[in-house]
Amino acid sequence: MPIDLKTNYFYQAYYLLRSGYVFLPIVAGLDKFTDILTSWEIYLSPVFLKLLPITPTVFMRGIGVIEIIAGLLVALKPRLGAYIVFIWLWLIIINLFLLGDYFDIALRDFVLALGALALARMAAGLEAYERI
Repeated sequence: MPIDLKTNYFYQAYYLLRSGYVFLPIVAGLDKFTDILTSWEIYLSPVFLKLLPITPTVFMRGIGVIEIIAGLLVALKPRLGAYIVFIWLWLIIINLFLLGDYFDIALRDFVLALGALALARMAAGLEAYERI
């Protein structure tokens, strides 16, 4: 049964979340190569810096590639992609706590993680609905 985007509030919410979780990781990932939004290296915990066999800049570019892939996964396989974004955001939160700073960003990322989890659950529900 087709879903009418104009009248189905569940699907509207799903579409809004999906769009945001495609856009956000891709933009953040691309910015790892330009540092237009911020200098991303400042957010790396010394714990992780000590473990890196590469420079922080190269590491952050690798992170950028992962984020771009995560955004594309949300676009193509929203259920899987949203869980990956959820886990990714928790890794960022852990890093920020180890850094001992930027707790406001950690709080924001916690709420973003909840949104990613909600998107994953909505995608699962939509998949089940479409199988009927």
